[in-house]
Amino acid sequence: MFREEDFSRLEINLGGCLENYKYFRSKLKDSTKLLVLVKANAYGHGAVEFASVMEDAGADYLAVAYPVEGMELRQGGIKSPIMVLTAGTDSFEQIINYGLEPGIPNIYSLKVLCEVLKKRGMHDFPIHIKLDTGMHRLGFMSDELPELMDFLSTCSYVRVKSVYSHLAAADEPSCDEFTLGQISLFKSNADRLSSALGYKPLYHILNSAGIERFSQYQFDMVRLGIGIYGVSAIPGNKLYPVASFKCKVLQVKTLKPEDGTIGYGRHGHIAPEGTVIATIPVGYADGVDRHLSRGKASFMINGHRVPTIGNICMDMCMLDVTGVDVKVGDTVTIFGESPTVSELAEILGTIPYEILTSVPRRIERIIVK
Repeated sequence: MFREEDFSRLEINLGGCLENYKYFRSKLKDSTKLLVLVKANAYGHGAVEFASVMEDAGADYLAVAYPVEGMELRQGGIKSPIMVLTAGTDSFEQIINYGLEPGIPNIYSLKVLCEVLKKRGMHDFPIHIKLDTGMHRLGFMSDELPELMDFLSTCSYVRVKSVYSHLAAADEPSCDEFTLGQISLFKSNADRLSSALGYKPLYHILNSAGIERFSQYQFDMVRLGIGIYGVSAIPGNKLYPVASFKCKVLQVKTLKPEDGTIGYGRHGHIAPEGTVIATIPVGYADGVDRHLSRGKASFMINGHRVPTIGNICMDMCMLDVTGVDVKVGDTVTIFGESPTVSELAEILGTIPYEILTSVPRRIERIIVK
């Protein structure tokens, strides 16, 4: 009989997750609401599973990027309010049917939504207004506010639940002046909008880095993303790594120089005294980036860091375990406590987000208590 731990898996450390939640919650006033981002399959951690953990922990809101992600959460039994950050204009029917709350970045989207609501005879549908304060992706610019305010003043189909913006560089101390300028512009424009509405929606602009570095500007709500998953914006600040990517050794081989080379392209070279390799059942289709090949990264097995050897394949890769006691069935950690996801990101010249979200759904997510 097979056990879950016999398969390649992404273990989600429930205790570590809750400790991270408490850490960020401790930086907030009791009255400040906390929204947790579970987009992109909860940053690769498993959307429904992670959302359920956050719901139980007391998160006030969840947020996803696309409507289909919110629909998945509802189908998985998630009851919390769910904000859709990138609602688009083609999915408003589904958003309404699933009780989701769209972010509105422009007047066109707002008018399309209101037409749908009008046809359905609905009023006071919750929406979230996105302001552009310097990120320059989505959102209302300052000179677009008058048209927005005029439209909302005569529209009963929606009710603004929150006004929000996104910080572009809250994790970059060299950009703090810019960040403070964003926060100031956000407050000013949000106040303008609230005055026109005749009521005050929730304000939120802080992301994970913002919560850690600018908690005095927490307003009514904050948005917790990468921080809940164990990555801090403050160097040396030890959060708990929530995800550990693990698999089992498939085969161990002792190779002699006359055996030739290892792997595709013959880039794995056997040492004059021989090389022992362990083959594991994960490759670049599982989020183990091919640029980690040929010894650029090392993974943990039986308390030892062992380097990759040869090129990483689609579904497998080889490790040089020479001098380490390794047998078939031993557990290998791709990332977790060691190496950390941040360490692999540094090797690849990228950010932890990319590595976490690259682990596909064929790798099972398991909650470990």
